[in-house]
Amino acid sequence: MKRLVAIFAAFSIFLTGCSGEDEITELANPELVAVAFFDALYNQKDVQKAASVCTPKLARILLHYKSPTAVSRHLFNMQYDKVEISPDDTGVKVREQFKDDADIVLYFDGYFQNERVKDVKRISLKQLDGRWVIDKILKDPF
Repeated sequence: MKRLVAIFAAFSIFLTGCSGEDEITELANPELVAVAFFDALYNQKDVQKAASVCTPKLARILLHYKSPTAVSRHLFNMQYDKVEISPDDTGVKVREQFKDDADIVLYFDGYFQNERVKDVKRISLKQLDGRWVIDKILKDPF
């Protein structure tokens, strides 16, 4: 199931990349928005694109750092040359789809300077004007 979600997320991001737009399209699923955010930051190296799915407060903080390397180092304390991101889909409740906020756990598996690096992050998303946006970065779960 995790592979299916990862493949779907990668395909969605691929289609978004082919459209020539600078923003992440509206996604109805908070997990996919979270994956698209980190993909824009770590794989596409595009802070503007990542900031487009954040609340205004978090977007201001992201844009303050200007480069994806600075954002990844200072805000997330994670650095990757290339990374695969997958959401934790265990324990997802059906009623979560009807809430206005969601906490998502993401697993990162990638490489930095030819060394494999794995990490876990939790983020909080909420709905603004009918679309999911990243509200804040939560404390590390471990």
